[in-house]
Amino acid sequence: MKIVIGSRGSSLALWQANWVKDCLAAAGHEIEIQIIKTSGDKLHNALLTASGTRGLFIKEIEEALLCGQVDLAVHSMKDLPTGLPEGLGVAAVPEREDPHDVLVSKDGQSLRELPAGARIGTSSLRRQSQLLALRPDLKIVPLRGNVDTRLRKLDGGECESLVLAGAGLRRLGLASRITSWFKESDLCPAVGQGALAIEVRMRNAAVREAVAPLDHPSTHQAVRAERSMLQALGGGCQLPIAAYAQQDSGTIHLAGVVASPSGTRLLRARASGKPEDPEGLGKRVAEELLDQGARELLGHAPLDVK
Repeated sequence: MKIVIGSRGSSLALWQANWVKDCLAAAGHEIEIQIIKTSGDKLHNALLTASGTRGLFIKEIEEALLCGQVDLAVHSMKDLPTGLPEGLGVAAVPEREDPHDVLVSKDGQSLRELPAGARIGTSSLRRQSQLLALRPDLKIVPLRGNVDTRLRKLDGGECESLVLAGAGLRRLGLASRITSWFKESDLCPAVGQGALAIEVRMRNAAVREAVAPLDHPSTHQAVRAERSMLQALGGGCQLPIAAYAQQDSGTIHLAGVVASPSGTRLLRARASGKPEDPEGLGKRVAEELLDQGARELLGHAPLDVK
């Protein structure tokens, strides 16, 4: 069967699309990748700041999927809004890469070793808030662009270090740039970080059947719990919300974080539940965070950019 994959044109997006392509080709399918330029790719930094990033990097891809121009889309799960267009769904979530964030330092210094007032590059409020909770003296420098662009800005002296998703660096063969890995207790990952989402038209049974072998059930269930928490909080990737779910011995353990952008207030909640009801687990953690005052923090958070 011929299958057309829709993807952005960044190095990481193409790595992800080609990984899915290779898996499907090995199963005997004829695969083509179609690069689609999204709103987020077209906008300048100033316009991105005004718009936020919710859905900007997938909107045109989903439109191509809905009209039949492509048969499936491959996304970084953390970029996928919790509410999908009618008729579309996530048919498979492959096994997750390590979801934790990493520190990349120009001089190989750990977070603790960075000098007072050191500049650290990130445009994520989730990262900013947790970093400032650990080191209030740090100066956050907004750094946008793909992985290669951010690394060039670090090497060019715009900051002393930056924070990225370790999964992206590993997938691009850049693991040697990693100075250190953050623990979830210090810097909780973004919802869905490290996981891929294979989005399809739900009525296309043939494509759903083709991608079904790529699904990793325990990863899919963990991500569903994280996304349920995010949805219950009414947030997106542009707010200081973090979550990390792991499955162990038939139980999903979910940790959630909501923080103030300044890092002066950081709310944490944890709960465990059965894999059969990841959405219920996500809602329980969200309710605990809301009871602690999460709504007030989220109401005062500005829009984030990637």
